[in-house]
Amino acid sequence: MAPSAPHRAEREALCNLMIALGPDAPTLCQGWSTGDLAVHLVIRERKLLAATGIVFGGPFAMVLRRATNRMKLEPYPNLVETIQFGPPLWLRPFDSAMNLMEFYVHHEDIRRGNGDTTPRPESETAQIDDALWKLLGRSGRLLTRKMGSVGLTLRRSDRSHQTEVTAHTGSPVATMSGRPGELVLYLMGRKSAANIKLEGPMEAIDAVTSVSFGI
Repeated sequence: MAPSAPHRAEREALCNLMIALGPDAPTLCQGWSTGDLAVHLVIRERKLLAATGIVFGGPFAMVLRRATNRMKLEPYPNLVETIQFGPPLWLRPFDSAMNLMEFYVHHEDIRRGNGDTTPRPESETAQIDDALWKLLGRSGRLLTRKMGSVGLTLRRSDRSHQTEVTAHTGSPVATMSGRPGELVLYLMGRKSAANIKLEGPMEAIDAVTSVSFGI
């Protein structure tokens, strides 16, 4: 049987881990348990008006808060089953673009929530890393938009030959090396849990470490 597409594989792995750990396990999302994360993921895909509050806040924040309080009353297994089922039919053409990075990051939020930041074996994540690397080539500028005048180069470290993309143009330039998934974790705000290496002038490194990354 052919392997699942990376975004589907991560969704399935995330849901399996959620069921195995239950609703009270810690995550890398500060103050959130696996139960809180399940509520977030269901709202994001199934309650789009409320989901606008995740990104925009403001008047949408109250809608998000009400939807969250209602969703917390749902049994945890039902929430995970909803996530596992996938997005509504009309969103499925956009599933990979919307969810590959999202589900990879939240899978690792749960895997590493107990403080063990050991990555999965490269052999297990090769296809996912390839897909994430392509996505970084397109979304790197968005993720690094707060860097100001300092440049950032992303270097993939799990290849025999070096592969780089320019995430942010500027000077001086820092270089961040790591497996694509680790680079994604760092740029999505999971700095302390990401296994990366930073090189370059101290001014550039200080700028990278002080920026608040994430969507």
